[in-house]
Amino acid sequence: MPQDPMDFEWSYWIEWGRERILWLLAGHLLVSQMSRLLVEKYKPWCLMVYGMAACWLLLGIKGFAVILLHAAISFAVAQFQLSLLTWLCSLILLSTLRIPAVEEAKRKWYNTENEYYLLLFTVSVRCLFCTSFSLEYCWHGPTQKSSHSFPWMLAYVFYYPTFHNGPLMNFDEFSKQMRRQEAFSVKTNLSILIVGIIRIFFWWCLAELMIHLMYIHTLYSSALPLESASYWALGGLALAQVLFFYVKYLVLYGVPGLLIQLDGLKPPALPCCVSLMHSFTKMWRLVIALLICHFTCRYIYVPMGGSQSSLLGTLLSTALTFAFVSYWHGGQSYLWYWGALNWLGVIVENGTKRILSVSLIQDVI
Repeated sequence: MPQDPMDFEWSYWIEWGRERILWLLAGHLLVSQMSRLLVEKYKPWCLMVYGMAACWLLLGIKGFAVILLHAAISFAVAQFQLSLLTWLCSLILLSTLRIPAVEEAKRKWYNTENEYYLLLFTVSVRCLFCTSFSLEYCWHGPTQKSSHSFPWMLAYVFYYPTFHNGPLMNFDEFSKQMRRQEAFSVKTNLSILIVGIIRIFFWWCLAELMIHLMYIHTLYSSALPLESASYWALGGLALAQVLFFYVKYLVLYGVPGLLIQLDGLKPPALPCCVSLMHSFTKMWRLVIALLICHFTCRYIYVPMGGSQSSLLGTLLSTALTFAFVSYWHGGQSYLWYWGALNWLGVIVENGTKRILSVSLIQDVI
């Protein structure tokens, strides 16, 4: 039975995975385990060199140069130690991905659209990594600058398991864990690898069954079946879509998460099952925006005051968070609507919680 062709993301990454990325991830695993076994002290630099080589192989010299240039510019701007200037630099670099003339020039570097999209997705995710490093550099004192050198930035930016599609690790988490030297056990790592592969294979089979049997995305692409469906059917379709999203990212983030764990690091948490969610805020944090939720919380929401500021400050920090997420995903009009509706949902839920926490209302309840 043919699969649902309308979920571009799943088809795209599965195709790339089968062709090259899984093999390059296997190469990373081999380099990582050998360096942990023989030269633990130099593990970050071994993995950095491997990541650069993998980037060069997949994206070519020009794609490699673009990512290296982004890192160099971000590092140079970070020397001023001004968070606002760092953010301005990051947004400008991100905006260059959407300049028509630049897009057309980059397309000519490759033979297929898929190769160009791989560069686009990779650079978008690398922008987050460059921003994380630069902001951490701005926030740390002179005594800690040695741990925020340009070589460490390259080790972070070119760390291959998170290279093309995430998930995101903040620089401080990556640096501290990568510096930590632990006892290495081949037997323990082998058991982690076998169990991890079995789990990921199960999730992949489940996702393939869903995409071959349910045709959720094809139904959403046509207005006619949606207009004729009952409200119960529409609710079921919506639930089916977010369940597939959840299973899809168990695979897409489960693979790099397994490699991160085998590297001796703590991988970012996988998404939680949507069927267990009853809070819209938790749904957004733990499922919908898993890739950059921790990023936006650490670098936008909390610095702007977050829930600890006034009502207006909370509204502003939440709005800026959703605005950045919408812009980072591409900035199309439908993404701004999506961000606005998510912002509204979070505000309504948190506002209701505040009202219900008033002692008078509590007494009535």
